[in-house]
Amino acid sequence: MSLSARIAALSPSAAPVVAEPVDEGPVSATEQRYRAAGVQVGDAVTEVRLRIQRQLADELGPTLYSDGAQGDDLDSRVKQTLTELIAREQTPLAGADKARIIQDVTDDVLGHGPIESLLRDPTVSEVMVNGFDLIYVERFGRLERADVEFDDEAHLRRIIDRICSRVGRRVDEASPMVDARLPDGSRVNAVVPPVSLDGSSLTIRKFSVSPLTVDDLIRFGTLSAKTATFLENCVRGRRNIVVSGGTGSGKTTMLNVLSSYVPHDERIVTIEDAAELQLRQDHVVRLESRPKNSEGAGTISTRDLVRNALRMRPDRIVVGEVRDAAALDMLQAMNTGHDGSLTTLHANAPRDAIARMETMVLMGGMDLPIRAIRDQIAAAVDVILQVSRLKDGSRRVTHISEVVGMEADVVSLQDLFLFDFKAGMDSAGRFKGALEPTGLRPRFADDLAVYGVTMPPALFTGAPAKGRR
Repeated sequence: MSLSARIAALSPSAAPVVAEPVDEGPVSATEQRYRAAGVQVGDAVTEVRLRIQRQLADELGPTLYSDGAQGDDLDSRVKQTLTELIAREQTPLAGADKARIIQDVTDDVLGHGPIESLLRDPTVSEVMVNGFDLIYVERFGRLERADVEFDDEAHLRRIIDRICSRVGRRVDEASPMVDARLPDGSRVNAVVPPVSLDGSSLTIRKFSVSPLTVDDLIRFGTLSAKTATFLENCVRGRRNIVVSGGTGSGKTTMLNVLSSYVPHDERIVTIEDAAELQLRQDHVVRLESRPKNSEGAGTISTRDLVRNALRMRPDRIVVGEVRDAAALDMLQAMNTGHDGSLTTLHANAPRDAIARMETMVLMGGMDLPIRAIRDQIAAAVDVILQVSRLKDGSRRVTHISEVVGMEADVVSLQDLFLFDFKAGMDSAGRFKGALEPTGLRPRFADDLAVYGVTMPPALFTGAPAKGRR
């Protein structure tokens, strides 16, 4: 406030002093929102950042936001221009403030805007954008609100379009939902209006820079040492394994760990909707489904890829997730010489996984009797591994069940390992239990000898068995 204005405020009889408007040039959306709320943007760093970003847009023009705005050439041009603009800036700034401005503007132009810092944070496992000004993250299994936001809806849409264009996907009113991935393999889902009623929504499930190993899962309590040895023997012994669980329970991580046990001299074909698996073997062929194009044609489904994979001479087929009629083709692959195949599906318990597979087979429109479908499941699947995200935010394996065959018209299961919920919770609200053997030995244990694998009896010593289900 000027001196004359302060004097006028202290003198009730004095006429009000009206400041002449000053042309400040283009004003960002963030600045407009602050002013509409009566908040002054007084932070010098913020003011400089907004000004530098406007100047950068003036100098580089539409190159910044074109579909081809990526690559090392653009990176170097942006960083060089930013350095020059900072050097010409009249406002005195500390070295740390200059570095912060360059980082913020670079994130917005070349990266993912305000969420770029969250994607760099190793403690953040998932980023959830509910709207341009409402962002949540998951840390250590718990949700918390982030202190960053986009400038406006247009800013958020620009970031979504950039992510999609890099993997050849698109999102608009005609196709308002999209699955994509970041260069590091992190899974991305975006939903825009009119499907998303409160503005665009963006969900990013991050992948670790280095994939989690079985030792990591044992340290986290997801698995026990006994169950890790058992699962290794199952994979080496070419048992067909289904990993079931809810959203965000760690199915893909578990599939990565299981696939690490596959011998390096076997040919593996992976099939996914969005490439996420991080197999370490050399002899791997990766396939990815494709949605329809702008003309509504060109769809390549998971089922198409499973069928094609059978012609590629695979030793094992790994399907990232079965969610439709591809379940029938997967079961047939398991039953026709591709033992040791792995897949995941959504289910709350091993028994539910059996029912879900039945439903997905029926989705294909095949007029098959339920008994025939269940016979296929009983013959194809050997082990069902149930993973869950518990109330304390931890991800645990809660069941390892063997499919033992048919009893009358029902697929019979027996639990080999179960999580001990009866151990209760500690003072911090975390479960104290672990995955314990039930005492039952799998029926296929002796069949593994042909692959040079033995199941030590000590793996299955533990609590009394609960019997067959």
